[in-house]
Amino acid sequence: MTEPELNKRVAIIGAGLIGCSWAALFMKHGWDVTIWDRTPDVYENVSDKITRALADLDNLHDPKSETGSFTLCDELHVAISDVAYVQENVSENLNVKHVLLAELDKHVAPTVPIASSTTAYTWSDLFSGCVHQDRFLIAHPFNPPHLIPLVELSGHYDPVLAQATKIYEGLGRVVIALKKEAPGHIANRLAAALWREAVHLMKEGVADVRDIDNALVHGPGLRWATIGPSLAYHLGGGDGGISAYFEHLGKSQEKRWDTLGTPKLDDATVQMLVDMIEREYGDRSSAELAKKRDQDLIGILKSRKETP
Repeated sequence: MTEPELNKRVAIIGAGLIGCSWAALFMKHGWDVTIWDRTPDVYENVSDKITRALADLDNLHDPKSETGSFTLCDELHVAISDVAYVQENVSENLNVKHVLLAELDKHVAPTVPIASSTTAYTWSDLFSGCVHQDRFLIAHPFNPPHLIPLVELSGHYDPVLAQATKIYEGLGRVVIALKKEAPGHIANRLAAALWREAVHLMKEGVADVRDIDNALVHGPGLRWATIGPSLAYHLGGGDGGISAYFEHLGKSQEKRWDTLGTPKLDDATVQMLVDMIEREYGDRSSAELAKKRDQDLIGILKSRKETP
């Protein structure tokens, strides 16, 4: 017996930057997309956002490959009708998400997985009050989802995680799964730890925004684009590997840990960061900066031959 062909229709719930990026990615891999947002005013920008994201993907893929369609829906029940998957991307507000998830739980067919792109909430935060809990999961992308391959999964039910993994891998994603819940998942926790130290260095007057960003982009960031931190330190030990690293540099690593900062985002710190970052990057719009970021990401992905 052959496995039945997947109904390649997905509902994108929430049409902001993340939702439109997801929509373009699904479309590029032949899925038809229905889109709903609780704020219909955003619909006027959806087409432009998806078009730009598809152009990025055409730069990575064969532009002649079959692309799915998208449909804007005024009613939620229309968007979720006859879909094989639901990707929720509404604002990071727990009350808003609870109301929406209850609605999805009630009206989406019970066998259809429902994934949230939540940045920080855990599975229990979001889904513990749902009726059909076995089909809910977190599928957190790294922004922008149509370019950065990472998708972090968190869930309590292996069959739906396996089903979601197959779907995301079919979109060219690199899928990782949390073994237990953690606020912010894996990648955002690592990113938060790094930025906390960057804020500490700025507060202490060690370096300004530009030098800190350059230190990472032209130093560890290049290495991290090919290997993770554990492998980096293993290689740092030379032929002796991680054991040699700990023998020769373990104590100095511990000393660095002991001096890492724990700044608070009080009013003064926030204002300092706003002033410094706007002074450094405020002469260009967010759209210009994001376009440059995406162009650089495409170049990196092409060089790695890991195109989404």
